Amino acid sequence: MDRQKEIYKVTLVGSAVNVILLLFKFVAGIVGHSAAMIADAVHSLSDFVTDVIVLVFVHISGKPKDKSHDYGHAKFETLAMTTIGMALLVVAFGILYSGVTKIAAWFRGEDLAAPGMLALWAALFSVVLKEAVYRYSMVKARQLNSQAVEANAWHHRSDALSSIGTAVGIGGAIFLGQRWTVLDPLASVVVGLFIGKVAVGLLRDGIGDLMERSLPEAVEDEILTLAGTVEGVAEPHDLRTRRLGNHYAIELHILMNGDMTLREAHDKASEVEDLLKQRYGKETHVAVHVEPKE
Repeated sequence: MDRQKEIYKVTLVGSAVNVILLLFKFVAGIVGHSAAMIADAVHSLSDFVTDVIVLVFVHISGKPKDKSHDYGHAKFETLAMTTIGMALLVVAFGILYSGVTKIAAWFRGEDLAAPGMLALWAALFSVVLKEAVYRYSMVKARQLNSQAVEANAWHHRSDALSSIGTAVGIGGAIFLGQRWTVLDPLASVVVGLFIGKVAVGLLRDGIGDLMERSLPEAVEDEILTLAGTVEGVAEPHDLRTRRLGNHYAIELHILMNGDMTLREAHDKASEVEDLLKQRYGKETHVAVHVEPKE
């Protein structure tokens, strides 16, 4: 399976759905006089923009290492995830500002237009379609071990969940009467808060990896345990780990009998390296430093 082509495929499927939804939502929001639906449409537009970001950055991350990138270009995929998080955060602030402004106007006694049924149907349609795309994208993200596809999958899920809030707000504003039209912009605020939460999570993970954050403690413990299972290897230590896009970089020290020949020590170090690559993938960067055991 060509990993890059599969990422393109799943991203293009999401893009097609986003184009359909953003057009439908904008029309439904404008015709149906719904602030919540227009906010949802903006969210779908941000989905489409981030799809483009994924396509561009995954293409770059798939390039092999070269003279100026000894570790390859895999971190461009992490950069894509971080960029998606930033885009979502901007969308969240915009939606929150618009919603709060309309709620403030309602408190001042201004009448808000009640949304129409078209907006409600658009919200329900979005929930079904985006949840389906989320599930498809997440399955592919796990198969491909892709940070960018997983980030995009959560973007689809956030759109589905925000559409649920949108549907509740629009439905309440329609069926409960003019006194409750404030539920529509209130729903848009809930959407904005949820999008902001997702954005912060993506930014935390993306910036953490770009700043060379270590792998989770459970993974590091497993690495030390695996290295110690090789016969003749003792006390794996001084472990350093980080992510390179969708794969790991591992550096560690091991102790071995000081009377070993250089070739024997090299073969044992290679055995440790092969074992770790079998566990974490052939693209894993492994550096093993051998020290004599007293």
